[in-house]
Amino acid sequence: MNDYTFTIVIPTHNEEKYIAKCIKAVRRAEKNVPDDNVQILVVLNRCTDRTEEIARKYGADVIYNSDKCLSKIRNAGVKAAKGRFIVTIDADSMMPYNALSKIKSMLESNEYIGGGARPKFERMSLGILITEIYIVLKLLPIIKKSGGILSATMFWFRKTDFELLGGFNEELVSVEDADFAKRLKALGDSKNMKYGVIKKPSVITSSRKFDEFGDWYLLKNRDLTKAILTGYNKKAADKFYYDVR
Repeated sequence: MNDYTFTIVIPTHNEEKYIAKCIKAVRRAEKNVPDDNVQILVVLNRCTDRTEEIARKYGADVIYNSDKCLSKIRNAGVKAAKGRFIVTIDADSMMPYNALSKIKSMLESNEYIGGGARPKFERMSLGILITEIYIVLKLLPIIKKSGGILSATMFWFRKTDFELLGGFNEELVSVEDADFAKRLKALGDSKNMKYGVIKKPSVITSSRKFDEFGDWYLLKNRDLTKAILTGYNKKAADKFYYDVR
């Protein structure tokens, strides 16, 4: 049982409201790869609620991390992973039922370096839609460097390629996912391999930031939004991500 095909890395910070749904979705997807061992690894980041209790209830392994930097939290999880294929997914998101079977097929074909997924908010409004468009436009330089790739919420890759890349950039306190996608795509180009995006079904992700701050908050506070999108503004990242819950 030590020969794991997949490790699903889930960073958490007080996620008792979402973690069960996230893990249950992984368990559903696991049924479509019945011959493979799947490790679910929850990275507990300064959790003071029932996240650990719920994660263990659903059979997840856990490790602890106290950094206020999602790159460091993700990296800690991947470094501790037992699987040769890694999937990182946000704790407030649910992977589609066929995600693991698709990822396995694409990685084992050796045509793909890895990739991401297309997320879909659990609810939509005009404010959320316009915010999405605004953020995409602001990230356009990175997206162009990634060959037009736009993905978020869930990423998948070989652990060996993660090590080649040096993991997620720990100098970034935000937009580390866009940066990782860009570098993973570049690594794939160097190996004549493609960057894949799982488009359907979508990864369902919560709208909690909009629920907490308001659907128009990021548009009304564009200085904060611009600061977050630089990737290096710790004060802005702490305000919006790390000191919220």
